[in-house]
Amino acid sequence: MNAIALDERLKADTLPVAELPLCRVLLMNDARFPWAVLVPRIAGASEIFDLTADDQQQLWREAGALGAAMKDGFHGDKINVATLGNLVSQLHVHVVVRTRNDAAWPAPVWGHGEPRPYTQDQQTSVRDRLLAQIERLAL
Repeated sequence: MNAIALDERLKADTLPVAELPLCRVLLMNDARFPWAVLVPRIAGASEIFDLTADDQQQLWREAGALGAAMKDGFHGDKINVATLGNLVSQLHVHVVVRTRNDAAWPAPVWGHGEPRPYTQDQQTSVRDRLLAQIERLAL
């Protein structure tokens, strides 16, 4: 699948992690929450219905599998999956690990406090943990 340009805000707020069959996986640069973003490599897609039926199914397979792996690997109590797109129109899916003692619980993570960027060591550690979970996915 061809590479497509990544929205500038996504590029500024995330760190690259891996490529799945449909989506690129990014790590949100916010150490308060284990938080991945899936971006389908489909030019011009801003809504789920912009994808073919097969690509829609693949997107949810990837989001579901990644969510399950992250919940296990990061010991989450809940996974939040969302497509908002109010600030970034490029189609992207947030997969956020939530714990009952996280900074925003039980409210949504959006708009709660200020992001806390990862240190270089934290980036490496969390990215490695996320990659280990991704390697287990059967997609």
